[in-house]
Amino acid sequence: MRANRLLVIGFAFAALNFAADRVKTANGVLEGTVAPSGIREFKGIPFAEPPVGDLRWKAPQPVKHWSGVRQATAFGPQCMQLAVFGDMNFRSKGNSEDCLYLNVWTGAKNANEKRPVLVYYYGGGFSAGDGSEPRYDGESMAKKGIVAVTVNYRLGVFGFFTHPELTKEAPYHASGNYTFLDHVAALKWVQQNIAAFGGDPKKITIAGESAGSSTVSALMVSPLSKDMIAGVIGESGSIIATLPPTPLAQSEANGVKFADAMGAKSLADLRAIPADKLLADAGKQRMPRFSTVLDGYFFPEPPKAMYEAGKQAHVPLLAGWNSEENNERSVLGRGDAPTKENYEKAVRRLYGPNADAVLKEYAAESDADVRQAATDLATDRFIAYSTWKWIDLAAKTGGKPVYRYYYSRARPKMNPEMGNVTAGLAGGVIRNNGSVAPPPPSARGAVHSAEIEYAMGNLGTNKVYLWTPDDEKLSATMEEYFANFVKTGNPNGPGLPEWPILKADGPEQIMHIDVVSKGETYPHSGRYQLLDRLNSK
Repeated sequence: MRANRLLVIGFAFAALNFAADRVKTANGVLEGTVAPSGIREFKGIPFAEPPVGDLRWKAPQPVKHWSGVRQATAFGPQCMQLAVFGDMNFRSKGNSEDCLYLNVWTGAKNANEKRPVLVYYYGGGFSAGDGSEPRYDGESMAKKGIVAVTVNYRLGVFGFFTHPELTKEAPYHASGNYTFLDHVAALKWVQQNIAAFGGDPKKITIAGESAGSSTVSALMVSPLSKDMIAGVIGESGSIIATLPPTPLAQSEANGVKFADAMGAKSLADLRAIPADKLLADAGKQRMPRFSTVLDGYFFPEPPKAMYEAGKQAHVPLLAGWNSEENNERSVLGRGDAPTKENYEKAVRRLYGPNADAVLKEYAAESDADVRQAATDLATDRFIAYSTWKWIDLAAKTGGKPVYRYYYSRARPKMNPEMGNVTAGLAGGVIRNNGSVAPPPPSARGAVHSAEIEYAMGNLGTNKVYLWTPDDEKLSATMEEYFANFVKTGNPNGPGLPEWPILKADGPEQIMHIDVVSKGETYPHSGRYQLLDRLNSK
């Protein structure tokens, strides 16, 4: 009798656990898994119909309902992309045009908990990346009481191709920016369904790094998305200066040139080209490049002008950049030695009549100073100035708290057991075709993307580096800042160094994040004010 009773209890527990892995969404029932930590994971959830066939280069369409239980136990395919960055590590299986999937991590046990939500967009120059990358994994954030989401989105020619026929076909009379429309569709899905995972649809913070940071700066200002978000986190990048949108007519002209080069006589011909061929041919030299578009729809006006007019979402913003976003070779060139003479020649070549002002702000008094001065200039030219400008405008016109950071922790030694690992974005020079030159022998600071594992609590997912107790300490601090911001719109909390609010009419307050983090007045504001003046000419 006792054995039977135990068997019944065992079956009941299994049934409860089984039910705990299921969630009913607007489109049907999903079945995920439970991690050993107790966090429930739902992977490969469709948020739009596959953008294939006639749906290639169309705004994402609503997901069709399904009957029965859909398995959500494996990541969906990564969007079409070439192997561009060596530091990317995917847990999904292969490329596909059918790639509009998202992933959810939650510790909530029921739909009534209304936990804050973090939607994270990966980086990769809008040409690569995937929501399955371990550095973006949402389990650690979920353990802090947050419902974490990662989202896939169309890339490259699939995400930004523009053509007059597409503009004519679209009900909103524009083309391109399918990447951003994917983000809008994902946000709408989250808003509609996240309560079923224990999330609060009125408390969605969007975040991203590099292209993901440019993405959230775009979503923050677009009328299609700005009313769906409660807060924004940006790590190294914005839409304002790094990737300002191309006028629609100019992008359409590039689309016509591309179609001619592909031998396509019509839109139907373009849509009939196999995805692999389209990807390969679009990646060739001398092919027109496609990026963000001033389409009159997602961007009714230039984003910079919209921020200047205060037309963005008036929500808290936390954003910043790293100390070595790019290295000195992008200023000096590959062959020139880092001497004061070569540095001055390079700056004069880049800035002409404005070179003296640049050499004053990025001074090198001797040969020994050149590498650092050139690194600082390379960092700011690449992405730091763009991020600074976004933050500056948000502080002036957003009417909500803004928190700025400067991240300077250099990564530790590489793990010799990992062999010869290509560092990809980790300090490499970004070439014009989107590929990355090998990194220098040693970085001088925090390279582009270095902060992601720290901020998301995922050092353990990256076996390339020999993490130290100091790294673990820093990760705990940075993740706590981010988690606090998602929960309250303020990164500050018990046991953390005070993070000052950036005031539009005050000194350049910044949180310097490192093993010992501290709020301070940023000493190099003159650099960005100079670049701002030069950028405005």
